[in-house]
Amino acid sequence: MTPTDLPLQRVQTSFERQGLMRHWGAQVERVEPGLCVLSLPYSDKVTQQQAGFHGGAMGALADIAAGYAGLTQAPAGMEVVTVEYKINFLASCQGGKLLATGRVVKAGKRVIVASAEVLHVADDGRETACAVLQQTLMAVPKTY
Repeated sequence: MTPTDLPLQRVQTSFERQGLMRHWGAQVERVEPGLCVLSLPYSDKVTQQQAGFHGGAMGALADIAAGYAGLTQAPAGMEVVTVEYKINFLASCQGGKLLATGRVVKAGKRVIVASAEVLHVADDGRETACAVLQQTLMAVPKTY
């Protein structure tokens, strides 16, 4: 096993190539086989007109967290791409940060089904569920 075969290293290497996540200040918090947790701090880069986290930012974070959970289950030398996802927004939140926890529901031979929960963590530590996502992923050859 090489270092890039380890789930955290595999995810971190791919994550660092994502300009959007770098621009927004997102970070990888935790990676295990079938699981990935990402964080996104509140800033004016990720808000909508009423100063809450933008749904697009929540959707992107959830998609990527679930996708990286799926990547930990994909064969060596492969990446994953999202085929589709469905998201439900549960609450609008300001300040603090978002935590997206992606989990593999089922890793099949051709597709991987994953889900993600997005929690808002306020500056005082209070947590609020703000979105849930389900997605389908497909493994594709890694091209970098």
